[in-house]
Amino acid sequence: MTLRIERSLDAPRWLRVALPFLSLILAAILSGIVLELSGHDALGTYRQIYSASLTSTGGLTATFVYATPLLFTGLAVAIAFRMRVWNIGGEGQLYMGAIGASGVGLLLGGWSQPLVIVAMMAGGIVAGALWAMIPGVLRAYLQTNEILVSLMLNYVAGLAMYLLIYDSQSFWRDLTSPTALVFPQGKNLLPAATWPGIQLGSFTLPLGFVVATVLAVLLFMLVRATRFGFEMRVMADSPNAARYAGMRTKRTILAVMAISGALAGLGGASQIGDFGHVLDPRGLEQAQYGYTGIVVAALALYNPLAVVIVSIFIGALTNAGFALQGPSFPSGLVGTMEGIILFSVLGGEILGRYRLRFGREPRHVTPLDAAGAEADA
Repeated sequence: MTLRIERSLDAPRWLRVALPFLSLILAAILSGIVLELSGHDALGTYRQIYSASLTSTGGLTATFVYATPLLFTGLAVAIAFRMRVWNIGGEGQLYMGAIGASGVGLLLGGWSQPLVIVAMMAGGIVAGALWAMIPGVLRAYLQTNEILVSLMLNYVAGLAMYLLIYDSQSFWRDLTSPTALVFPQGKNLLPAATWPGIQLGSFTLPLGFVVATVLAVLLFMLVRATRFGFEMRVMADSPNAARYAGMRTKRTILAVMAISGALAGLGGASQIGDFGHVLDPRGLEQAQYGYTGIVVAALALYNPLAVVIVSIFIGALTNAGFALQGPSFPSGLVGTMEGIILFSVLGGEILGRYRLRFGREPRHVTPLDAAGAEADA
C-alpha cells in the first residue's frame, strides 16, 4: 500500500469558505489548551484579549495603530508571493521608506500639510521600490536567489538607519538639542509633516490605514481584472507556459518587486507620519513589522482584501499581548498563539487544495515475465 498526496481538482466552493473558519476554531481550541497547561484560564484570557483590543479606552485605536504597518507589509508580501517571487525584504524596504519619508518631511516641513504628506508618501514609495529593485534585477537578469538577497538587504538597511542617527552627523540626526548631544536621536518632524487621523468619536483611524485599504482594493482589481494580473497568475502557475506565450517575465518580475517594495516603503512613511514623527532605528527594528507581514500575508492566503482583515486581527492580538504582558503572562504566550493560528490556517489550506490517496503499488513486470505470459498465450 502507498500513500500519495494529490491536488484536489473538484473541491466544493463551500469547503474553501468554511476551512478558514474551522481552522480558526481549531486554533482557538489549541490555544486554549496551551493557556490551561500554562496555568491561565482560557476563557478569561480570551475575554481580556477582547476587552484590551476592542472595548477598553483607546483599545480599538491601539489595535489599528499596530495593524497599519502590518497591512502595508502584508500587502507587499502578498503581491510578490502571489507571483512566487519570494520577497523577504519587506523589513528593509520599510526601513528605507522611513528614511526617505522622514528626509522629505524634514526638508519640506515648511510647506502646506497636504503637500508635505503627499511628498512624504512619494519619498517612502520611491525609497522602498528602489531598494526592492536590487534583488529584483538580480533575480530577473542573473537568476540569483531573491530570498537570500532581499533578506541580507534587511540588515544593510537597518545598519543604514543606525549610521544616520548614531554614527554620523547626517541631515536626519538632531545635533542641536541638549538631550540629543547626550543621547543620539533623530530630528522631530514639524507639525505640517504629521499625518492627521480620522476622528470617529473616541476612535482615531490612522490615515495610513485608510490609504493601505484603498491600495488593497486596487491590488485585488489589478490581480483579478487586468492583463498584468493575468500574466502574474500564468507565470506563477507555469513559468514555461508564460515564456512560450511570449510574456515578458523579466519585466513582470521587476514590476512586481517594485510594487512590493513601494508598499513596504509606504508603510515606513506611515510609521513616520502617522505615529513616530522621528526616525527611530531601535523602535523600527524591535517592531519587526516586515517579518510579521509575512505571517499576515500567509494567513490571508495572499488575498489583498483578506490581508486587511488579518492585519486587524493580528493587530488586536499584538495590542492585547502588550496589555496582558506581565510577570504571570509572558510575552512568549502571544507568539505561541500566533504560531498556532498560522499553522492551523495553513494546514486547513493544504487540506482544501490536496487530498490523501491510498493505493497499491503497481507491479513491475520484468521482460522474463512478459515472455512467459506470451508463451502461455
